[in-house]
Amino acid sequence: MGNWIVHFHEGDRTMKTLLGGKGANLAEMTKLGLPIPPGFTVTTEACRSFYEGGMRMPDGLFDEIVAALAHLEERKGMKFGHAERPLLVSVRSGSVTSMPGMMDTILNLGLNDESVQGLARQTGNAAFASDSYRRFIQMYGNVVLGIPTNDFEKIVKKEKEMRGAEKDQDVTHEAWTAVIEQYKRLVLERTGAAFPQDVREQLEQAVKAVFASWNNARAKVYRKAYGIPDDQGTAVNVQAMVFGNLGEGSGTGVLFSRNPSTGEQALYGEYLLNAQGEDVVAGVRTPKRIEELAGDLPDVHERLRDVANRLERHYKDMQDIEFTVEQGELYVLQTRNGKRTAQAAVKIAVDLMNEGLLSGEEAVQRIEPMHLDRLLHPSIRESSDMVVAATGLPASPGAATGVVVLDADRSVQWRADGRRVILVTQETTPEDIHGVIASEGVLTSRGGMTSHAAVVARGMGKPCVCGCESVTVDLEARAIRIGAVVVREGEWISIDGATGRVILGKADIREPEMTEELAELLRTADGIRTMKIYANADNPHDAAIARHFGAEGIGLCRTEHMFMSGSRLAVFRDMILAECSTERQAHLDTILPMQQSDFEGIFEAMDGLPVTVRLLDPPLHEFLPDLEQLLGERRQLSANGAAESALATMDRLIVKVRAMCESNPMLGLRGCRLGLMFPEIYDMQLSAIFLAAKACLQRGIRVKPEIMIPLVGHPNELKGMAERIDSIAERTLGEDRALCRYKKGTMIEVPRAALVAGDIAVHAEFFSFGTNDLTQMTFGYSRDDAEGKFLNKYIDQGILPENPFETLDESGVGQLIEMAVLKGKSTRPTLKAGVCGEHGGERRSILYCHRVGLDYVSCSPFRVPYARIAAAQAALLTGGEKRVEPVHA
Repeated sequence: MGNWIVHFHEGDRTMKTLLGGKGANLAEMTKLGLPIPPGFTVTTEACRSFYEGGMRMPDGLFDEIVAALAHLEERKGMKFGHAERPLLVSVRSGSVTSMPGMMDTILNLGLNDESVQGLARQTGNAAFASDSYRRFIQMYGNVVLGIPTNDFEKIVKKEKEMRGAEKDQDVTHEAWTAVIEQYKRLVLERTGAAFPQDVREQLEQAVKAVFASWNNARAKVYRKAYGIPDDQGTAVNVQAMVFGNLGEGSGTGVLFSRNPSTGEQALYGEYLLNAQGEDVVAGVRTPKRIEELAGDLPDVHERLRDVANRLERHYKDMQDIEFTVEQGELYVLQTRNGKRTAQAAVKIAVDLMNEGLLSGEEAVQRIEPMHLDRLLHPSIRESSDMVVAATGLPASPGAATGVVVLDADRSVQWRADGRRVILVTQETTPEDIHGVIASEGVLTSRGGMTSHAAVVARGMGKPCVCGCESVTVDLEARAIRIGAVVVREGEWISIDGATGRVILGKADIREPEMTEELAELLRTADGIRTMKIYANADNPHDAAIARHFGAEGIGLCRTEHMFMSGSRLAVFRDMILAECSTERQAHLDTILPMQQSDFEGIFEAMDGLPVTVRLLDPPLHEFLPDLEQLLGERRQLSANGAAESALATMDRLIVKVRAMCESNPMLGLRGCRLGLMFPEIYDMQLSAIFLAAKACLQRGIRVKPEIMIPLVGHPNELKGMAERIDSIAERTLGEDRALCRYKKGTMIEVPRAALVAGDIAVHAEFFSFGTNDLTQMTFGYSRDDAEGKFLNKYIDQGILPENPFETLDESGVGQLIEMAVLKGKSTRPTLKAGVCGEHGGERRSILYCHRVGLDYVSCSPFRVPYARIAAAQAALLTGGEKRVEPVHA
């Protein structure tokens, strides 16, 4: 037999895992001497036994519930189901992790045809008693018997119309009695059985129904959205009823000890007089603001203020409190840490710190990094008339509104005309970069969280919704279809990159701001964390943003992104298509000053801080037109009677593109292999880096270049490149070489590199883990194909716990990282190691990186504040200590 029943006076808040949040807090408040109706908790352990037994009540559990109920009868001086002094109870869910509104509750349990008469005599209010009975039948009928609430409401509505009663309070005892009889007939019709009069049967079925609600559809969706384990289970709280519907001296309400929208230190909430709890949220009556309670029930208002203040100081957090007033007596039914907006979360944490309730460390731990995402990106002001047409993957946070544009060129053109645009495509390619830059945000019907569109948008701080499969792009009609809805190019839509929503029309966008409270919290976090926070930035503008948000260096500058603008892309293509090395060098000579200018701007923005430059990484074919597109254009030229010279030029281009096609380009001629086969390309980039460094040094700008060779799998690949770097540095910098303290290193993204990291470290001063490609190669997944075709099903079926491209795979990819760090530092103790993939901006991945002893993480500029908080939280979780011994033994 398990640990199944705990009375409120026996528990406390440390027992949350067993009692659930609600039960633990009721026990804690009982211990504090607050006015809590007595009761007991059926534990989460009992819930798990219920599911393990095939959704059957474990043997002996109900006997324990009956015994606990007898104790409750004794404390209240009442009898459950008795005709004279009936004890009524509420049966409420209570999960370990707060899931507001996701599971079920039943009030007034214990009423039947006899006990309702006793309640009427006891209170002297027959209308109240019959109203309570009909409420119970309705809630029990819905939660336990599965009859839709609306079917009961239709009966009430019809009866009220027939009797001319506008509000529930206007309905007489006789009318409620008529409703009760109709409710009973409805139950008999739907279930084939009469409404149960045995109060013990009512209780047993109610407990089972609340257990079962742990796996209702909305609870499952909520758990998945918030990462709550399915095996937690819910507790069930059985508590003596108190009544807010006993006249104008009674009422019920919900309040927050501070404003959950702004964080302001003032009571915030609503209440209703002469009402039960569900009336406040049902919308049948308009609740009053909590301030008005001072006029209606001044003594209660003052006591409530004291309770809220006491609970906030006890829990050291803003509280969400449910209360009932029964004939002038205040009762607290629940407290929990209140849900809040991002703005309120930061303000409350900092205010509590300044009030002395929290230390700086505790204030930092209170912040959910997702709050920072919302604070530092535009967001949508919610409204009731907003039409959500579709939902895709929330690939890059922020929100935007603009007119639909279906190709990158038109995106640029319309932006130049002063129009705000949302670029909508099946998927983006590197060729679309100018359209992404011009757009307010991006919506794609294909691709995952780490697709090209997602990665580029995150780096730019633009909102992006990817993989929205219900969106069909029709280029011929110049429109998109979302189900039955057609949105034509030029019509307005809005996207929410934090939730994946696609909204019809113009949404109201709230601009982000760096508040003083946020700045103070980040300064506090910086004093705690031990891991550096770098940013991924490919141009001077992004580098400046990164530094503004507190980046301590650039951890990844992807040089290929510097070629993506229209004019540069044309020159770069000409270089790729060159027929000989002389022609190629001529094009490289044109590109060099462009790269040098970019590097100078980045070095200037990061004056005195390290800048990690990754030499050209992707396969060259990514910069060329799509072969199928070229073949189509060739057919069109021929059909239109184009000149032979034009056809010949097109044919040469097609031959060149065909020659560069690879069966598996991600594992083909790219990264260091490209630099070794075409050394003139890397030589140009290295010259640009050192020329930029020299120019900056002459202007008094401190430069710290860190040159990263990508895709190394064998020490000899890096050995040759390291020698070349030193040679070009000597030739370019001359006497300034002593002032330019550059480093040489590599990106660890091939599993073999992790296995031979000790040998590679002979030639590397730093390792940067490219966890996107390392994850692909470790799992053997093509990222875009996996996310588009099977990865979500893997997660839904429990094959994988989460998407490894979003959260670092600690047991697989993590072992490779740990191995590489240990081997690398055994060869070179001063080796610097960090992560520069997308995982560098994800909280759990940051915690892991700290734990295994990495020196830094690098993320998009707009996620730097997020990473600063997460790194501080990592330091607090481990007591500030990093580990360099294996986590996986």
